[in-house]
Amino acid sequence: MSETVGDFLVKRLGEWGVNRIYGYPGDGINGIMGALERAKERVKFIQVRHEEMAAFMACAHSKFTGEVGVCLATSGPGAIHLLNGLYDAKMDHQSVVAIVGQQARAALGGSYQQEVDLVSLFKDVAQEYVHMATVPAQIRHLVDRAMRIARVERTVTCIIVPADLQLADAMEEPKHAHGTVHSGRDCACGTHCAHPRVIPAESDLQRAAEVLNAGKKVAMLIGAGTLGAASEVVEVADLLGAGVAKALLGKAALPDDLPFVTGAIGLLGTKPTDEMISDCDTLLMVGTSFPYSEFLPKEGQARAVQIDIDGRMLAIRYPTEVNLIGDSAETLRALVPYLERKKDRAWRATIEKNVAEWWKVLEARAMNEANPINPQRVFWELSPRLPENCILTADSGSVANWYARDLKIRPGMMASLSGNLATMGPGVPYAIAAKFAFPERPVIALVGDGAMQMNGNNCLITISKYWREWSDPRLIVLVLHNNDLNMVTWEERALAGDPKFEDSQTLPDFSYASYAESLGLQGIRLDSPANIVPAWEEALHASRPVVVDAITDPDVPPLPPHITLEQAKAYASALWKGDPNRSGIIRQTFRDMIETFLPHRN
Repeated sequence: MSETVGDFLVKRLGEWGVNRIYGYPGDGINGIMGALERAKERVKFIQVRHEEMAAFMACAHSKFTGEVGVCLATSGPGAIHLLNGLYDAKMDHQSVVAIVGQQARAALGGSYQQEVDLVSLFKDVAQEYVHMATVPAQIRHLVDRAMRIARVERTVTCIIVPADLQLADAMEEPKHAHGTVHSGRDCACGTHCAHPRVIPAESDLQRAAEVLNAGKKVAMLIGAGTLGAASEVVEVADLLGAGVAKALLGKAALPDDLPFVTGAIGLLGTKPTDEMISDCDTLLMVGTSFPYSEFLPKEGQARAVQIDIDGRMLAIRYPTEVNLIGDSAETLRALVPYLERKKDRAWRATIEKNVAEWWKVLEARAMNEANPINPQRVFWELSPRLPENCILTADSGSVANWYARDLKIRPGMMASLSGNLATMGPGVPYAIAAKFAFPERPVIALVGDGAMQMNGNNCLITISKYWREWSDPRLIVLVLHNNDLNMVTWEERALAGDPKFEDSQTLPDFSYASYAESLGLQGIRLDSPANIVPAWEEALHASRPVVVDAITDPDVPPLPPHITLEQAKAYASALWKGDPNRSGIIRQTFRDMIETFLPHRN
């Protein structure tokens, strides 16, 4: 059998270092599926339950490995299903290539079944590169350019291959003639090659240092761009006497037990971060596009410096005085010789005192009684038991609050969630991709019951299919089972002033532990505070993947670090209008507010 276009496509991806493709079959990609079967010793196809999960997994692969993630879907409906996961990758600046099928070339333009204008459909999410192949000679440069652009630009690209073209004879080397393109795959920015060094000009580094040296109360805010730059961040923070706050995507950039790390920022943030940002006179932002300006200093309060590898992301959240285009680690190292160590350490001492007090507050809140289980305590008890080098994934919702605040990340761990899109649903597919990339490492997914019902339950089927391939079978899915779309319920109260709308917010009850057992996984139902530690110990020492079905209290409030007058008014309005959970939320809010000011004295 001669090599087909589908064969060559798969082979070329393999030559770029791709060894795993997440997808779902369909007749629009039969030619590629056949090629994957013939190449299965080199490129493994991972069958998901829905194409959106394939895109989430490709995104997570890029997040956890730094490589290009690849997903595959059929034409029309399959391609459409990819979009949410691809937007997650695009908005978190991850390298993903989407390969999709299309109807036969002769049918295009004929309102054919499942015919969708895929170039237009993907033009936004894959704005840097989306093209449809029409002849075999295109395949080489379409793959090469899609892979290279996804890698270099840290973005989503898309290749569309009509079904009949997939079965045509391949053309590995286009004719040496006018109008042909002769691309190559070996370059300084291939899948497994390091990124080039990007460092600002010396004059710009000096200007930045002048601003930072002049500050008496310096705050740092770091994001995903500082992953891999921990030692540089620590050194600069020490020189400047600064505290360090972390945007959610940067949670794993620095260990949480460092005394000057104030934790998360924003509505999910901490009181020490809020106090530091409110009182600082100088701000250094590194590798972050944290979007909420209301949680940054007021204009005119602080002078600011920003470092980012992408010049398009500079000075859009705060009017920064000096903007440095460069890699976070390289730029910080280059900046160090120009910085002067702060002799007055009073600002740093205040930050460390506030951080120490805050951990006491979080512990006290976690130990508050609830009906039946306080979700904060589930996370608090997990934190010291996290295995070395584990990988954490979290979903969107109230679960992200406790992930951001109550878990102490240690060196060697990785962690992520959907940052800028903040979509529901990626928690479990992220964990599956992490497990395929690092089968020897424990992985823990932290999700709410809303996300679990949306797609997490289906992902358990995928886990049941593949878990025996992993050298360490430990993949734990924690489900906060409160029968409530909890984050939105609290937003209705605190932002809109409306009581809980039960028709939209109350979820049907479901036994996640029993469902896991039905799939051959282990299920643990957790409905008593006394069993939290034993449940974690059992899950962390299990010989197969585990679902921890934790029955938690929806009335425990995800209190913001600073409650504004508007939020207080809205909250009171929701209670006044007759929130169905009024007595419970008053009780739990009072308990947590007491612990804010008098920890462990409740």
